[in-house]
Amino acid sequence: MTAPVRFPRFFVTSAAPCPYLPGRSERKVFTELRGDHADQLNDALGRIGFRRSQTVAYRPSCVDCAACVSVRVVAGEFRPSSTQKRNLKRNSDLVATVCRPWSTVEQFELLQRYLGARHPGGGMANMDEVDFADMVEHSPVDTWVIEYREPSHDGSPGRLVGACLTDRQGDGLSMIYSFYETDETNRTGLGNYIILDHIRRAAAEGLPFVYLGYWVEGSARMQYKVRYRPLERLSRDGWVRLGDAEHDRLIAQAAAMRRSDADPLDGSTKDGAHGGQVQYRVES
Repeated sequence: MTAPVRFPRFFVTSAAPCPYLPGRSERKVFTELRGDHADQLNDALGRIGFRRSQTVAYRPSCVDCAACVSVRVVAGEFRPSSTQKRNLKRNSDLVATVCRPWSTVEQFELLQRYLGARHPGGGMANMDEVDFADMVEHSPVDTWVIEYREPSHDGSPGRLVGACLTDRQGDGLSMIYSFYETDETNRTGLGNYIILDHIRRAAAEGLPFVYLGYWVEGSARMQYKVRYRPLERLSRDGWVRLGDAEHDRLIAQAAAMRRSDADPLDGSTKDGAHGGQVQYRVES
């Protein structure tokens, strides 16, 4: 006989300006992840488009807008493009380590440099070390920090150049937040490399998917997610694989967008990331 699972209570936030599409507003539906069954609840919600932020699972619930679409890579069938193969080769010397979700000063300093270069003035710009520790350590589910370091000559830990807060779900890896050095002239594409490494890890572990969060057509900074194929998106009829023709169109559309229109299309996973203790204001 199995123990009863608490049915979660869901709430809806008040409307706020949309961070992806100018002139629109966003709302979120959310619930708290807690208790002995938090992992199972997070897995179930992840399959229907929810994302985790600390101890909260949420998804968009916007009025008259459905632009945010959950997407995931089919890890076992992924074949890198020629550009992605060059990225993997260029960064193949990096030493990746799966670490417990415990924040460090080194990680925080890397995050500060990343935010200053890629997201100045953003919602996380004012994070302090306590906020960062909350983001990393306040997780009721199976969470890890994967660090990416340059090799050293004496076997000691090399310089930290990238990191990703990652949840291990029953059917895949969910990339919660990644950050990395942005001014590495000899090591470009670190954000994309972190995604490629997650796809490789999921396939090696027999996990079907890598969850990339929300793709927003029309938002330049979200277009990097269409570069990985096969790609599935969540529709009203469930998860649907993008057809080759549509996928080609979206990749061409992403390539045509001017990089100056938004944050560089660099593979950073930014949907749903919050600095400090998450505060959701319920609509009255």
